[in-house]
Amino acid sequence: MIYIATLGALTALGPFTIDLYLPAFPALQSDLGISEAATQLTLTGTIVGFAAGQLVVGPLSDKIGRRVPLILATSLHVAASIGAASADDITALMIFRVLQGVGAAGGGVVAMAMVRDLFSGHALVRNLSYMALVNGMAPIFAPVIGSQLLLVTAWPGIFWFLAGYGVLVIIAVSVFIIETLPAERRKSSGSTALQRYRAVLSDRVFIGVLLVGGMNFSGLFSYLSASPFLFQDLYGLNEQQYGLLFAVNSLGVVGGLQISSRVLRRIGPQWVMAYATAVMLAMSTLIIVFDQLGFGILGTAIPLWFYILAAGFMFPCVQVLALINHGAQAGTAASLLGAVTFGLAGVVSPLVGVLGIRSATPMAAVMAGCVALAVVFLWTVIRPKSVPPLQ
Repeated sequence: MIYIATLGALTALGPFTIDLYLPAFPALQSDLGISEAATQLTLTGTIVGFAAGQLVVGPLSDKIGRRVPLILATSLHVAASIGAASADDITALMIFRVLQGVGAAGGGVVAMAMVRDLFSGHALVRNLSYMALVNGMAPIFAPVIGSQLLLVTAWPGIFWFLAGYGVLVIIAVSVFIIETLPAERRKSSGSTALQRYRAVLSDRVFIGVLLVGGMNFSGLFSYLSASPFLFQDLYGLNEQQYGLLFAVNSLGVVGGLQISSRVLRRIGPQWVMAYATAVMLAMSTLIIVFDQLGFGILGTAIPLWFYILAAGFMFPCVQVLALINHGAQAGTAASLLGAVTFGLAGVVSPLVGVLGIRSATPMAAVMAGCVALAVVFLWTVIRPKSVPPLQ
């Protein structure tokens, strides 16, 4: 359990890198003299870097083992965090945010592969859920910590904090994490990265999981990128109030993760995904209706919380269906899952800024569109009735 908790803490590096500076968006926009869309692009750059980094780290971890790629990637994250803290214009900040994302990719993809190295079947479901719980706490605490840091430091101080967190991750890996991929399994997992990619991409269910998971993340990140402006500029919350609201919303993710892990003992992950996407589509539509009726912040916040709760149900299901049949290529499968989900999110989430954040409707419309596509991919590509039960 301690080992799983440590792996969960490693995966939290990614969410911390993404979420910690969300309360600083308005201050960042003001200090650098940039638009809302340009500010959101710094988030998009991190997500794209996170996606691209996983495509390198995952196959590499299948080839040479788990620990070394994790330490190298996190070292890059530390260096990029120091660079972001020192940036004085949007171009430099964007470059270092992309590199931060690349570096943070190590924790997410390698930790998931390590769990797959050690477990299968219902044990895999249980331990992925435990790890996801620890990982799910990061989005809760990140904006709260970020908003409190802004009381004593300007926004560059947030990146110094991330550099320190990265150093702690390197120490934790060096001291606590053992290698989970023996040399003989590295040889049997496929002689080239191309062969490993071919093995996972020939799986129809895996392709469907990539698409459904990507749309789930895209809807969630549309909320992440729009919420600082929506709740602070439009609804008038200050940085600390926004951090608290974000924490309450993130409790929905944790609740969904924990309930999902128990439901999966009785119901197949594909059916949990079917119910969750239906709830997400209903809640995002309700936000639009309530916003048009002028219900204000409560009309947005309440259905948004239930949307996030349902999104929490999705995460263990996506991970299990993606990894269950690919133990020999766990790093490659995890890297593709992370790259596609975060890559799609990085492309889709800026649409909210393009549409303009003058009400909750643009955010909710993008969220609803993403979930509608997820529903289509679930029923036409994954095809729930064709998925065998977990053993």
